[in-house]
Amino acid sequence: MRIKRFTLGQLQTNCYFLINEKNETLIIDPADSGDFLTEQILKDKLTPKAILLTHGHFDHILACTELQLNFNLKVFCHIEDKFLINKANDSIKFFLGDKTAFIKPKITYFKQQPKINSSFKFETIHTPGHTPGSCSYYFKNEKMIFSGDVVFNNAVGRWDFDYSNKKILYQSLQILNQMNKHIIIYPGHGEPTTTKHITYLLSAFFSEFR
Repeated sequence: MRIKRFTLGQLQTNCYFLINEKNETLIIDPADSGDFLTEQILKDKLTPKAILLTHGHFDHILACTELQLNFNLKVFCHIEDKFLINKANDSIKFFLGDKTAFIKPKITYFKQQPKINSSFKFETIHTPGHTPGSCSYYFKNEKMIFSGDVVFNNAVGRWDFDYSNKKILYQSLQILNQMNKHIIIYPGHGEPTTTKHITYLLSAFFSEFR
């Protein structure tokens, strides 16, 4: 499986294309620039199958609607982040000062595992703390995880929002820390890391829980 990463938007959010041997493609967190992402799909003759959201923050979903309309795609998000999708316009205005109305895509909400009509095999790990519905998508055969904003190369997700929880985030990282230490983590911002690095992050950011 090939991975293409695009870093997009004012918050430099990572969007990932996961491409199999048939050029079928899963899109994870279509951050921004729907026209650009559409152009990439057409240029590379890809067949997009679905959009997976790691969580509901606006900077991870801005291109959803355009891609959904262009390719008739389902967009999947954990049910506990529905409130964030619903207030996306308010968040955009607050963080970016942009008064342009964001048209919400049609979302298929799930509680445990999204049901995608494709050959892609992955496990959804509910990893709340940054947001209540944050999920990490684990592709066991490929030894890779797409973590959204739960964990980064040298940091962890913010826990200072009123809906965030540092202790719960710590517990989520503990789940990832118990996995194989050689899994590559592709985060929502910045460069990849590995599960081996989580031990250091737990020590650096969560000393009060150890």
